[in-house]
Amino acid sequence: MKASPAQYDESEVHLDSTAHIMNRISSQLASQLTLVQLDGRRRPGPPALVVVAHGSRDPRALSTVRALLDRVREQRPGLPVHLGHIELNEPLLTDTLADLDAHGTTDAVLVPLLLARGYHVKRDIPEMAARARVHARVSVPLGPHPFLVEALYTRLVEAGWRTDLTPQERRTSAVVLAAAGSRDPDSAVDTRITARLLARRLGVPVVPAYASTATPTVPAALRALAARGRDRVAVASCFTAPGRFATESAQAAPWIASAPLGTHPAMASLLLHRYDQTRATPANTTPELASA
Repeated sequence: MKASPAQYDESEVHLDSTAHIMNRISSQLASQLTLVQLDGRRRPGPPALVVVAHGSRDPRALSTVRALLDRVREQRPGLPVHLGHIELNEPLLTDTLADLDAHGTTDAVLVPLLLARGYHVKRDIPEMAARARVHARVSVPLGPHPFLVEALYTRLVEAGWRTDLTPQERRTSAVVLAAAGSRDPDSAVDTRITARLLARRLGVPVVPAYASTATPTVPAALRALAARGRDRVAVASCFTAPGRFATESAQAAPWIASAPLGTHPAMASLLLHRYDQTRATPANTTPELASA
């Protein structure tokens, strides 16, 4: 019979607590020893990971991004993880890079918290990195990638999407993948690939649509699907955090809309994957994006 908590005496609890503390101390010492070479000199640490968020006037966005970075730190203890924004929120990326330099950091990998290519990935972030005194390499955006699809899929299921659709339900169901949109054609290419990967996972059509700049808009995509007899349509929020675009896209949904990707564990894994991928890629070479 399983013992109840009341059956444990204080000495057992004390011993368990002491063992837990000693294990933590041993792990911390082992981690520190890996930073020391045989001649006693400190090994160079890994490049800092700088997550580059766009920035938003919605206060929920900043709190969500900070919580996501905490998940990254949990997955990779000991890795220095920092945040920088392109605009609207502090710290700005330029300030983060200057602070790293002031504290002796020489190398950093910048990972855009963006889900497709576009002006920010191609121009803004590389230009800020080039002006920094820290040696900074910029990764490709988070999407398209299977980790991103995993997060999108989970958020849809959380919103009410059933995984056991009948053949008849599949014929009348679809998903609109709502993304921010960009004038850069590569952004649309990346979003279409993500839509195809998600369609394979769901077994129903997934149509990319945009909250601004690009076409079709989310309402237009919904009308087109309805005209084709798809009357059970969900909106998948391809946004990293809450904000105006995510809210407006969800409000257009005729049925269910998923929450932004936020702190999903796959998002933390994807940030670390892009960091590792960039470190392993030779200089002046662009890491590959997922294809479909």
